[in-house]
Amino acid sequence: MSGGTAGLITVLIADDHPVVRQGLAVLLEVQDDIQLVGEANDGEEAVRMTLEQAPDVLLLDLKLPGLDGLGVLNELRARGARTRVLVLTSGAGPTGPALALQAGAAGFLYKDVDPDALVRAIRSVHDGHTVLASDAAGLVASRPGADSRGIRSLTAREREVLALLADGRSNREIARLLNVSEKTVKTHVSAILAKLGVADRTQAALLAVRHVGA
Repeated sequence: MSGGTAGLITVLIADDHPVVRQGLAVLLEVQDDIQLVGEANDGEEAVRMTLEQAPDVLLLDLKLPGLDGLGVLNELRARGARTRVLVLTSGAGPTGPALALQAGAAGFLYKDVDPDALVRAIRSVHDGHTVLASDAAGLVASRPGADSRGIRSLTAREREVLALLADGRSNREIARLLNVSEKTVKTHVSAILAKLGVADRTQAALLAVRHVGA
């Protein structure tokens, strides 16, 4: 990570609507732990400013003139940028969330998100977690083969661990909350991944958002 100035989370906004950029700027500038470092109004500018300034988090609209948001994600990944990207868009169709995640996004939210929730999402993405709007998570989890059979095969403890994974918790946090060792949590996570037939924590969390408690 680039690391924010004096411990601040540095954020770059990429959106082609001035009113949206202004609203986001006002929201971020009143946060004690966030520093807005720039605004881009198209995809090419978003890539250039991200590479030059190396912000901790890029707030990225998918609908940008010229190079669109997915193009920005692909270019940043190809250039080895370490900035965490939180997509904030008005709508992207049924495949948008999955395509954004595949292109390297660390989160996907819609522009009708509650302002406080957006700020929390920026902090969570900065801390290394994946953040998804519930509707977006449902679209990703509804891909072929993503059903609830694996969820039903989990033990009660494994379901607790999975729910905390879906909440963006680290192994250390889960261990503390459940009063078990971190090694025990790792064992549970390995079992969860195997039973759900997924490759990583993010995929497990996507299934959990849709199915846990259902």
